[in-house]
Amino acid sequence: MKGTSGTPDTPRGPGTSVATDTIDVLVVDDDFMVARVHRTFVERVEPFRVVGVANTGEQAAHAVDELHPDLVLLDLYLPDVFGLDVIPRLRTSGHDCDVMVISAAREADTVRGAVRHGVVDYLLKPFEFEDLRARLERYAVQRGRLLATVVHGQADVDRVLAGATVPASAAGTLPKGMSVETAELIERTLRTAEGTLSAAECATLAGISRVSARRYLEHFHTVGSADVTLRYGAAGRPERRYRFQG
Repeated sequence: MKGTSGTPDTPRGPGTSVATDTIDVLVVDDDFMVARVHRTFVERVEPFRVVGVANTGEQAAHAVDELHPDLVLLDLYLPDVFGLDVIPRLRTSGHDCDVMVISAAREADTVRGAVRHGVVDYLLKPFEFEDLRARLERYAVQRGRLLATVVHGQADVDRVLAGATVPASAAGTLPKGMSVETAELIERTLRTAEGTLSAAECATLAGISRVSARRYLEHFHTVGSADVTLRYGAAGRPERRYRFQG
């Protein structure tokens, strides 16, 4: 399987050294340029790395056989099969990789079908980098929790099934590059605010950059610690406003 650069991606073999926290991703999209954009987005998020790109359902099945990714970003409108039909084939072949749908398909039946097939998320096209990053970071947190879970009783099972989160400021739940101190600063700023805050307002109150503030705010939203509402102005994109839950 070749990546968008035209050079083969290196499959993991017995002698391949791979970081234990790396999450390997296969990008599946029928549009070469879109696949390239998705690959670029994924590789900007730690600890994800793209190990291959496929443009058809048949290529996707062979790529999973060869590369054994942890996560498949799956388009649904493929030239040879409907994307959801790839998932049973992977399961029949014994692959337990997770699947995140990335598609323009908005039909309720399609979304319900994706849920029945056990996808971990469903992201509508078109989207921005921040939208995908939030979902990847949420997936990484949930995956880490599942891998570390020891079931002592029903409460542990319930947390796994519900995807319950621990406080976002806990070090173990923060994506790489985030600090507990800054997370706690943003949390305090949100908790003490009257009403909602935009990323720019939060940055001013906390004394950090707007880019940093938005990243922490989006992380809080991803793990369920903050609500987001949209404020529409006369022109341009709506403003995202945040409120801490709890």
